[in-house]
Amino acid sequence: MKNIFFYDTPVGRLMIAEENGRITCIEKDRQDHDGKINETSVIKEAKKQLEEYFLGKRREFDIPLCPKGTEFQKKVWKALCDIPYGETRSYKEIAAAAGNEKACRAVGMANNRNPISIVIPCHRVIGADGKLVGYGGGLPMKRYLLDLEKQSK
Repeated sequence: MKNIFFYDTPVGRLMIAEENGRITCIEKDRQDHDGKINETSVIKEAKKQLEEYFLGKRREFDIPLCPKGTEFQKKVWKALCDIPYGETRSYKEIAAAAGNEKACRAVGMANNRNPISIVIPCHRVIGADGKLVGYGGGLPMKRYLLDLEKQSK
């Protein structure tokens, strides 16, 4: 059974979802959610770790994750988790890390489908020219997260 709970954060209201003891989704509040509203212990731990992150006290997350996606998407999401806190990578660099440096557009689509924002840090991916491009939570949220990490580094 999917459990969900909502929290207000510095980047807005986030929904955290959990199934079978693993986080499956962290994203901005949606109206089309499904699941039982139930603040499980895993969801509480995710909230605690996110609060620590927003306070600049946490650089890595150690909550159990279960993102749902294709094999390529999962390779991309793993590559995102390898980007050090406070650093960025280009889409091309992530494509190469995922095994196909020509798959920049596919990396962009995998980022767009990332179900566990912030924890799987797709906000750390920028354009080859260093500019902020595309982010499911919006560019102001992306800028906020990158600035937070830069200040806390």
